[in-house]
Amino acid sequence: MPGGRLTQQERQQITLGLADGLAYAEIARRLDRPTSTVTREVMRNGGPAGYRGDLAHRATEQRAHRRRQTAPRGAQTPAPANGRDPAAVLAYEEVFTTLLMGQGLPKMMARVLTCLFTTDAGSLSAAELVQRLQVSPASVSKAVAFLEAQGLIRRERGERRHERYVVDDDVWYQSMIASAKSHEQLADTARQGVGVLGPDSPAAARLEGIARFVEFVGESIVRAAQQAREILHAKPDPEV
Repeated sequence: MPGGRLTQQERQQITLGLADGLAYAEIARRLDRPTSTVTREVMRNGGPAGYRGDLAHRATEQRAHRRRQTAPRGAQTPAPANGRDPAAVLAYEEVFTTLLMGQGLPKMMARVLTCLFTTDAGSLSAAELVQRLQVSPASVSKAVAFLEAQGLIRRERGERRHERYVVDDDVWYQSMIASAKSHEQLADTARQGVGVLGPDSPAAARLEGIARFVEFVGESIVRAAQQAREILHAKPDPEV
């Protein structure tokens, strides 16, 4: 399997593969590359609808040039933390970020959430996120505000009254409950349309179907979240 950076020719093949409607796995197979490499490449450069191989290649060269210019003299590769390989950790974070982007999160929000998922403490301050991601404080502030509104993170006061952003088991529970509430709101709104459009009309029947579907899904999410929460917090049986 070839290693190293993607070549301009490979990026052009990705462009053609996307235009032909091929899945990432099939494009990767034809390039003899890991699927994660193709997925990261596409999501980092405009997504499947906006990817262009020539622009992606130029952007990659520009990013590499900027890194060479800004790298401090005498900088050394950081020592592995807790026996971890820094390169492997970075590659994993890129894969996780790409996955979250594919599920609809904007890139910066996905990067922040991945940082929080992969730090042992499960929490980071704004300053720590800025340092880890090498982005502006404004970018971090916007990202955490979005994630908090989605119920994916929460804030807590740390030392010296500095805020920290936290992910834990309860955050996931609250996020699922928030998702269920959005389903409930959609069902209620759809049913309002039934009265407006007339109960015997095809449009009203469609809206009633939407309401019943999302209502069932929302109720299922609540039940599953409550069961999962009980399992996670249950104490293991003492050994006999």
